[in-house]
Amino acid sequence: MKRAEAERRGRRSETLAAWYLRLKGWRILARRVKTPRGEVDLVARRGRIVAFVEVKWRRTAAELDLAIDHYRLRRVAAAAEAIAPRHVRAGDDMRIDVLLLAPGRFPRHIVNAWMG
Repeated sequence: MKRAEAERRGRRSETLAAWYLRLKGWRILARRVKTPRGEVDLVARRGRIVAFVEVKWRRTAAELDLAIDHYRLRRVAAAAEAIAPRHVRAGDDMRIDVLLLAPGRFPRHIVNAWMG
């Protein structure tokens, strides 16, 4: 039961994150892309920038500070590297972003979170 609720919450937070990015001028290219090396929650494009976005939802804003770590970012970066040829064209810049969501808070968008 707990796993199903986490899955539902994850999908809902990714949908909210996608809407937030659209409002900021991004086009969503893909959602929940799984690779043997990891998963990318959202792939988004704005102009010549392609962002591979990790989305995290927590019950409180204080918990968001602990939601993302080096291990998770490394897995997202590995997955992004695997799927980049599908989405990144010559001359594009690519980056790993993080969107942190909590009830009653504006989304916190961490740009270029992975400097790997």
